[in-house]
Amino acid sequence: GIVGVFGYGGGVIGRYCDQPEKFPGVAHFHTIRVNQPGGKYYKTDFLKKLCDLWDKRGSGLTNMHGSTGDIILLGTYTHQLEEVFYELTHDFNQDLGGSGSNLRTPSDCLGMSRCEYACYDTMALCYDLTNEYQDFLHRPAFPYKFKFKFDGCPNCCVASIARSDMSFIGTWRDDIKIDQEAVKAYVGGEIPPNAGAFKGRDWGAFDINAEVIDLCPTKCM
Repeated sequence: GIVGVFGYGGGVIGRYCDQPEKFPGVAHFHTIRVNQPGGKYYKTDFLKKLCDLWDKRGSGLTNMHGSTGDIILLGTYTHQLEEVFYELTHDFNQDLGGSGSNLRTPSDCLGMSRCEYACYDTMALCYDLTNEYQDFLHRPAFPYKFKFKFDGCPNCCVASIARSDMSFIGTWRDDIKIDQEAVKAYVGGEIPPNAGAFKGRDWGAFDINAEVIDLCPTKCM
């Protein structure tokens, strides 16, 4: 609440040195949170422009990404905050993230764009809810912070259970699909294990009970 940009209550974390005369270079060292793109996909030229901006307006130190998920720009002076905000919104088409007692920047795994395990479109849901709750993201209205995170499956790649208040985790909602003919071919040696990586090593016949069923952590098989 001590520093920020016009119209926003979040996005900037104020940092001051308590001995400015002794350390003038870090008399102010404000942190800016920038809303990351869905799935954290970037073009190289965007990252270069962002680093150039921060070299000019800040310390040049970044964190890709914070625990919340934002791009973290570490260390700048108060008079640079509006300048950075203007360039981010007008030249980069990029918004600030959340900080303080508000909805923090929703964060997602890359979901169906790259991952075979994703059970729903994490990027689409994250984008929709970010837009839906935009006002709560920028203008703190809560007694404490609140976080959404979107995991496409229980592998929890964005650590939604550990790092959010409301986890969206994709789970399989149908009967388990088993290609019995492929299982027989694998057990019979027609399909090489691990795509042939162990070719030439004779470990004996494949024992499906010992190597699959007995290792099932839930004992469902």
